[in-house]
Amino acid sequence: MSAAALRRWGEGRSGLIMAAILAGFATYLIIGVAVMEIPEGTDPPGPEVFPMIIAIAGYVIAVLLAVSWLRTPTPAKPATYTEDDDVSDEERREAEAAAQVPYRAFSDWPSLAWAFGGFAAFAALLEFAGWIIAAALLFWCVARAMGSRRPLFDLTLALTVSSLVYLAFDVALGLNLPSGILGGGA
Repeated sequence: MSAAALRRWGEGRSGLIMAAILAGFATYLIIGVAVMEIPEGTDPPGPEVFPMIIAIAGYVIAVLLAVSWLRTPTPAKPATYTEDDDVSDEERREAEAAAQVPYRAFSDWPSLAWAFGGFAAFAALLEFAGWIIAAALLFWCVARAMGSRRPLFDLTLALTVSSLVYLAFDVALGLNLPSGILGGGA
């Protein structure tokens, strides 16, 4: 039996953990919607619609991630043989072919740090700095995490998008977002 056939089923499928976490988050949202107390006379569509949309999207993405990882797991570290090893030519060819398969996943720690740091800064600064500044900082950090190297353009775009979102929610929909130092509060 070849070395590839001897692999355990779970090897190379650690990405399924992310799908499980996403499905768990979607389930948490569904439970939150189910126990949500909605005041009498609330106009449709109501406060449960958007969490439900996010939960459904979470389930869909979790299923797609799981299918992707089940169909194409990360290849195992290939066996290496020396000239002195007693293996068949077929096993040697399989090992050489497996060594040529590139790994499809890696961790880009600086990008991850930019994304998590941006989210942490957003959470810490939201009340004090307000939505526009905190969301712009989050947008800028995520753009940086995704590889953008145009900081001034990203900052301008981030401020524009966060301002438009603030206007849409605060002015058009009447939902209060923290205004922070720009609104005179601190």
